[in-house]
Amino acid sequence: MKHLWKKIPDYLKNRYAVSVLVFIVWMVFFDQNNIISQYRLTRKVNDLSREKAFYQEEIQKDHSAASELKTNLETLEKFARENYLMKRENEDIFLIVNEED
Repeated sequence: MKHLWKKIPDYLKNRYAVSVLVFIVWMVFFDQNNIISQYRLTRKVNDLSREKAFYQEEIQKDHSAASELKTNLETLEKFARENYLMKRENEDIFLIVNEED
């Protein structure tokens, strides 16, 4: 038994060093809030922040387009013609459909 005790390095014989080592291993791998899960959560928060910024920019674009439609009659007419195929009384609309093989 003494022979095995002499083979153990001195820093592992210190109970404080062993306690710190066990604590570090526990926090890295076994704890509910381990480092791996914290990294994944941080990455997910960053992804969601980027998505939030993208959607806020899109909302801002839509608000500006809506206000433009409410204030400018030419823009409203163009929008109605392009999206709802509306026309004036003396006009005809021709739809060209591309049929691909």
